[in-house]
Amino acid sequence: PPELHILNNCSPRQLEGLCSFLQLSVCPEPLLVCFCGWLLALSPSLSYTSAAILAEQLFLRRVLSLTQPPSRHLMAALAAFCSKYSQPFCHVLVAAVLQEPGKGAEQTKLVCELVEECLEPHCVHLVLSQVLEMPLSEKLLPVVQAVLGRQELLPPELLDLLVLTLCQQAPAFAASLDYAKLVTAILTVYQHQVS
Repeated sequence: PPELHILNNCSPRQLEGLCSFLQLSVCPEPLLVCFCGWLLALSPSLSYTSAAILAEQLFLRRVLSLTQPPSRHLMAALAAFCSKYSQPFCHVLVAAVLQEPGKGAEQTKLVCELVEECLEPHCVHLVLSQVLEMPLSEKLLPVVQAVLGRQELLPPELLDLLVLTLCQQAPAFAASLDYAKLVTAILTVYQHQVS
């Protein structure tokens, strides 16, 4: 709809107010899919700041409150949004999920699914960078596994940081099957770069 062009003309504060007025954070999920489809067609594209605000308003509350797998409507909306605005999405939503220590398995599974199926390679690298900025935990190991599962070659500096992190934290994961799988995957995919 032509009215959506207002999104390109709002200041960040106005956009937050508009999202609040329209109650986008709680709109029904089928409408969310429709709205994200409209965002894809928007020309010119949203600025980074506007896309980040919309990622927060549209998805953050929904994702952090998941207690069961996301609906197909929510996954469709996330996939649509990620296809065009994956960098602001990662900075806002993925970072929040990774930093929430109390959040459960559904959020981690969702991030893994987005890494495996929706994100562009440079954003997959961004997710790994975000993971490596925090202390490694059992919760984060599947996310790293999902990154490696993409079979994308990591930049050398990111691979070095990953290997260093895994080496430094090895004693804490002495009994972890996920950690063992991760090390095996790295030695398989990057056997020529890892000594």
